[in-house]
Amino acid sequence: MDLNTVTEFAPATDATWRAGDAWLGGGTWLFSVLQPRVSRLLDLRAFGWAPVAETPDEVVIGATCTLAELARWQPSRGEYSSGAVLARQCCHALLGSFKVHNVATVGGNICLSLPAGPMTSLASALDAVAELRGADGGERRLPVAELVTGDGRNTLRAGELLTRLRVPGDAMRARTAFRQLSLSPVGRSAVVVIGRRDSGGQVVVSVTASVPGPVVLRFPGLPSLAEAMGRLDEAVSWYLDDVHGSGLWRAAMTRRLVGEVLAELAG
Repeated sequence: MDLNTVTEFAPATDATWRAGDAWLGGGTWLFSVLQPRVSRLLDLRAFGWAPVAETPDEVVIGATCTLAELARWQPSRGEYSSGAVLARQCCHALLGSFKVHNVATVGGNICLSLPAGPMTSLASALDAVAELRGADGGERRLPVAELVTGDGRNTLRAGELLTRLRVPGDAMRARTAFRQLSLSPVGRSAVVVIGRRDSGGQVVVSVTASVPGPVVLRFPGLPSLAEAMGRLDEAVSWYLDDVHGSGLWRAAMTRRLVGEVLAELAG
């Protein structure tokens, strides 16, 4: 795609945000469609953010970390191996070639805010918090499950930049169960359900891809199937209905996968 309205390219570290700017991470979406309002690209690679960093309390994922880098990540702290496995499962859920996986970024996938975005699935399931930097230099933090609000919608402000994700260590250490379903073997995700059982007994179930925005259900302990279905019905008012799956089918498959996830966490 020729972006014939773009007249400038600059390192993001040296630029002040202005109308017509666009943050450039991997560019897999930015370069795939016409961008008539974009006149300057600001290269995020100039920040030199580390792809993944570990501490005893959290894992920090840089916004420019590619899906390939995250999938290859082997934590030095063995206690984070469960979270690393889930990260790989989510990365592999993205419909794309190896070229896309080696360029597409974690931050870009979340900011695009598509229902099937696997990094939104991962971040929502692990209670990841997004660090955001405003055009005026101000910073704020927001759970990713609240940042993404719908199909292609989020609470990012004009010129605001997602810099990194902070994933709590407790969530990285938790036992997880992952389910993903598409209409075809290589189709876009139509339903993604992730379950997490923390050391304290809390159970978290996240639903993405079948609904416009992330739905996160929390239980003090392992719920019965009836309780989980009741909470799901309360939380979801409608399911997506498009070429990747009808609303009725997605609803039925979501309920099925929630049941499978809970059964695995109970095993």
